[in-house]
Amino acid sequence: MSKIKAGDEVVVIAGNERGTRAKVLQVISSKDRVLLEGVNKRKHHEKPRSESEPGGIIEREAPIHLSNVMLASRYDSKVANK
Repeated sequence: MSKIKAGDEVVVIAGNERGTRAKVLQVISSKDRVLLEGVNKRKHHEKPRSESEPGGIIEREAPIHLSNVMLASRYDSKVANK
């Protein structure tokens, strides 16, 4: 069970996006991953569905493992104590 919920502000503590603050869009509890706003963007090739919906290369957020994020309030208190 995770303490992180959708809508929380978190800080990425590991990986290329380390130190970035973001809002949690979705928690995928079955895979222990979170989807963050504007973090870990990946290019997705999408097929055209109809004439009104063109295909192309779309940038989307990819999920990050829960172990790589920390609640911003906990992060701030840890940094202040150092």
